[in-house]
Amino acid sequence: MQAGDLAGAAQEAFGLYGAEIYGFLVNLLGSESDATEVYLQVGEDVWRGLPRFAARSSMRTWLYVLARNAATDYRRSPWNRRERRASESQLGDILVHTRSGTAPWLRTDIKEGVRALRESLSPEDRTILVLRVDRQLSWDDVARITLGNDAPDAAGHAREVARVTKRYQLIKEQLKKRARAAGLVGEDDG
Repeated sequence: MQAGDLAGAAQEAFGLYGAEIYGFLVNLLGSESDATEVYLQVGEDVWRGLPRFAARSSMRTWLYVLARNAATDYRRSPWNRRERRASESQLGDILVHTRSGTAPWLRTDIKEGVRALRESLSPEDRTILVLRVDRQLSWDDVARITLGNDAPDAAGHAREVARVTKRYQLIKEQLKKRARAAGLVGEDDG
């Protein structure tokens, strides 16, 4: 890839993380059609943002920030869906090929009970859970993603790390209780 090659950079980013980001959006939004629409918006945001990407975080973390922001915007503005669609372009071809690798457990009936429990969580709680458990991101990266474009000073970032860590513990306790109540795990199970 040559310097200034936006198409190459976008293709590499989505080749590495596209399926992961799409799976995150499916989980977060609860709908493949909504996730597809938001995924296309993320592609546009990447295309516009790549020239300004300053590498203050990893490419993976930056893509999650863009995905979370696009999902939040999508939820807030449902009437704006048609205007947000990506036009057919070179980028559209890249995105269509990378989103097909959704994790199989998102599409099976095997874990429907667990999926229902996860979907009962708030969007913020689902975001924290998916980023930490499914994507195995560090608390530092989870905090960067939940903060989005609101980059605080080091003390503010440390407070966000502490907040999401504590919130994660509460989410786990809540899910355990709900799983026991639904008969998905026994009283002795973790």
